Amino acid sequence: MIHKYYLNDNFIVLDVESGSVHVVDELTYDILDDYTILDKNALISKHSKKYNKSDIETAIGEIEILISEELLFSEKTNYEDIEYNPTNIVKAMCLHVAHDCNLKCKYCFAAQGNFKGERALMSLETGKKSLEFLAKNSGNRRNLEVDFFGGEPLMNFDVVKELVHYGRELEKIYNKNFRFTITTNGVLLTDDKIEFINEHMDNVVLSLDGRKEVNDYIRPTLNDKGSFDLIVPKFKKLIDTRGEKDYYIRGTFTKFNKDFRKDLKAYYDLGFKKVSIEPVVTDPNEPYALTEEDLYEILKEYEEFSKDYLDIRKTDKDFLFFHYMIDLSQGPCVVKRLVGCGAGSEYIAITPEGDIYPCHQFVGEKEFLMGNLEEGITNIKLRDNFKCANVLNKTECDNCFAKYYCSGGCHANAFFNNGDFLKPYELGCEMERKRVECSISILANEI
Repeated sequence: MIHKYYLNDNFIVLDVESGSVHVVDELTYDILDDYTILDKNALISKHSKKYNKSDIETAIGEIEILISEELLFSEKTNYEDIEYNPTNIVKAMCLHVAHDCNLKCKYCFAAQGNFKGERALMSLETGKKSLEFLAKNSGNRRNLEVDFFGGEPLMNFDVVKELVHYGRELEKIYNKNFRFTITTNGVLLTDDKIEFINEHMDNVVLSLDGRKEVNDYIRPTLNDKGSFDLIVPKFKKLIDTRGEKDYYIRGTFTKFNKDFRKDLKAYYDLGFKKVSIEPVVTDPNEPYALTEEDLYEILKEYEEFSKDYLDIRKTDKDFLFFHYMIDLSQGPCVVKRLVGCGAGSEYIAITPEGDIYPCHQFVGEKEFLMGNLEEGITNIKLRDNFKCANVLNKTECDNCFAKYYCSGGCHANAFFNNGDFLKPYELGCEMERKRVECSISILANEI
């Protein structure tokens, strides 16, 4: 299977199974439409009105070479012999240190921080048991990921600090390396917190929804004031003193800012170089929900921003948009291409009470309770179902050119929109396909 398109002044052909990308001329691009259904003479006859016969013959010869090298129209790969996570190791954990929040984001999937339950802060004891659980259940894997999450984790920052130090102790005992991340809205950032975060957190995710008017409308404080002016100076200070360590400004766009291209450009104007903005996923009845009628405008925004992105990167290669970062030289391993994030298997979320869920978006949904820190993972059937939730078992993905880039998409988005985490969220699929097209076109221009 191939996918071909024209974007940012390039004719691009993707060979889906091999992952090969070809930037071709218009002649080759046109011929490929008919290559599998017409013989050589018929191809020459059909296209000779527009192109020279010898050029057509040359293009056909080049296509034949690529096919012989299995770089074009390659056969579907047989992955039946690949067993995913046979020893059930856990390598990443979302640690919900706070089921409470100090903002009132209108779209919050966590119900303003409490995940549809009681407001709570994780105890130091539960946090330590969580890190121990990860260390003990990670097998021979040395590098482990822990994301301090909420709600708002800075509301429980003393516990966060103690857990980082405890993690360093566990590293020596279990021969592990913890990579810590914190996701914060920034309201409670102080100089001392910034100093600790920049010293100990391998990555920081800073929540900001773009332009001031957008952010302040969708992310108000508890007293219904805007949060932009409160948090942006703190984010700038954190980033300015962070050196080369990773960070991301992470936003959400809704029906209220389908022109999110302006928000991405606003990030750049504020001096933020590593950014992402995600489509909201929520009940379609909510006034801010994205629906099919919004799709044309959204896809156009991705295309237009790809042009902006290329223009910016002509003079500033440090500017990175998460969804336009794609590695065609090496890319992810085979298993990663098939299973994606690993939620419910390699990746889990822990609540303040010590309950285990497949990921942060399933927290509070009792049918997705996997177990707890005392007994471990007891819902084996649920874990096995998530292990099988790969792109090969999602029939809607069979003929999708982007399937090895998104690995079947987000399980939570699929479940909350379709009631089945094996049935992909189609609106999200359309956006992912456009992001993949944009990403490849950008690389084609920058090579």
